[in-house]
Amino acid sequence: MSALLTDPRYQAGIALFNQRQFYACHDVFEALWHEAIEPDRTFLQGVLQIAVGLHHLSNSNRRGATILLGEGCARLQDYQPDYATVDVSHLLAQSRQVLQALQGLPSEDCGEAIAIGLGLRAGTAPSLPCPQLCLQTSGV
Repeated sequence: MSALLTDPRYQAGIALFNQRQFYACHDVFEALWHEAIEPDRTFLQGVLQIAVGLHHLSNSNRRGATILLGEGCARLQDYQPDYATVDVSHLLAQSRQVLQALQGLPSEDCGEAIAIGLGLRAGTAPSLPCPQLCLQTSGV
């Protein structure tokens, strides 16, 4: 069993991620990451990278978002289908959808329409599901 499950900061970090408070989520998960041992450490690093990638996207930093979303997805690949109550397969599917949308933009586009579509910035645009840390209810 993952040591994360007994740390209240873990649930707080999940809540912040799902509230799209990615910078605050980063702070919580980074503190956990510094203390973690494997396999929790790599799992947290992958989630952190996705959170920071989404934070970069909300600030129109397309390059940073693309890099960190890609690295986070790669790091979480071996944690599927779920880990520490998180549906990793679902998180990866949503994150990869955002990553593919970013990679399909012309090079001069900052990705603002994607950020708006995810609800990370004000405005209206075609909607994409913003990645969530969905919790598994069984098999944990």
